[in-house]
Amino acid sequence: MSAFDELKQLMDRLREPGGCPWDREQTLPALRGTVLEEAYEVVEAIDSGDHDHLCEELGDLLLQVLFISRIESEGGRFDVDAVIRQVHAKLVRRHPHVFGEAEASTSGEVLRQWEQIKLEEDRDRRVLDGVPRGMPALLRANRLSAKAAHAGFDWERDEDVAAKLREEVEEFLVEEQRGSRDRMEQEMGDLLFVIANLARRWGIDPEAALQGSNDRFVRRFGHIEARVRASGRELRETTLGELEAFWQEAKRQET
Repeated sequence: MSAFDELKQLMDRLREPGGCPWDREQTLPALRGTVLEEAYEVVEAIDSGDHDHLCEELGDLLLQVLFISRIESEGGRFDVDAVIRQVHAKLVRRHPHVFGEAEASTSGEVLRQWEQIKLEEDRDRRVLDGVPRGMPALLRANRLSAKAAHAGFDWERDEDVAAKLREEVEEFLVEEQRGSRDRMEQEMGDLLFVIANLARRWGIDPEAALQGSNDRFVRRFGHIEARVRASGRELRETTLGELEAFWQEAKRQET
């Protein structure tokens, strides 16, 4: 028996009469938050470079797939084998350049072909379907713009995106002068959306880039706090010039 089959049997045992009371009480809505949490923990493990931890977190995520599939099987809808068969068939169908006669020699061609096949599978499907609203907003912006670009809706040059970025900054500043909070929020959203587009065109993950900036800020601000406390003072008792000097000191230590 494979390790996967053993895990399936374990999940069955937990959900069956006489199994675990907590596992038997779980429902799809109850597991929603857990799925998101486990997915984020996988991402964190990837970022950490800790492969043993990544192995553990992938197991936790796989467990959620089995858990949800087991609940669905109890309702007579599908089981995990159906999940596997469906994704297997989808991968074969959407890789005609590997399993058929189509040709695609670059990643860009593969992605365009993939999106076209998805549209052909469902004639009612729209180009931007399949990007969940529950995704982090910056990541969603990146995916939406990528789908639109694959359909031919994109700037011709990176310089055009940079010009649009400057335009959005100016529009935000105009609304800031007018004091319109609603319009400021709208223009800030437009500004962030253009930044996500610029990141996409340069092959940069904007979510990872922003998370990296968050981490650097936390690290550098921690240095500021340590330096201020070492002087026997509190942050509010320190001048902005001194805080900036400590910040620059933290940056130099990173190089």
